[in-house]
Amino acid sequence: MGDPATWQQEQISLAYVLAVATHANATVASWNVDKDGVDVTLKRDHRLVELQMKCTFDPHLLADNTTHTFDLDVATYDKLRGQYRTAPGYLGLVVVPRDVAEWLSHHPESVLMQCAGFYAQIQDKPAAQGNSTKTLHLPNTQRLDSAGLDVMFDFAHHRLFGSDDVLGEAIA
Repeated sequence: MGDPATWQQEQISLAYVLAVATHANATVASWNVDKDGVDVTLKRDHRLVELQMKCTFDPHLLADNTTHTFDLDVATYDKLRGQYRTAPGYLGLVVVPRDVAEWLSHHPESVLMQCAGFYAQIQDKPAAQGNSTKTLHLPNTQRLDSAGLDVMFDFAHHRLFGSDDVLGEAIA
């Protein structure tokens, strides 16, 4: 099939986050226009997180070979880091093989996605130096998976309520 088109990269990144969110017991709202720098809003237990999703088949790794980098445009970076956001902003990066034909493996009982996702917390980060792009680091330890979403939702709760209590305990 060859190199993917931009729209295909966008769609696989959205499919990836939908699959991960579903597995993590979160719901997903997508936006038909991302004027606020947000492609999807995830919700679980009345907590929200927002992600700008990106996809690459040509990932850039630091010398440690365990940290991806991504150059995000400053306008989107600033929208995701804004101090008055009610839901914390994140970048989600999905890494796929170069050939679109390798993205999915079809089997009689399953369909497997051949990709990996990582996240970077943008919320409360300092202003970018420069006016074009901001290089973000996405370590392999910040996987966009169920455990990663747990971290994001915990941060959202702590940011709003300033405690580590779960919502049910705070109400009780």
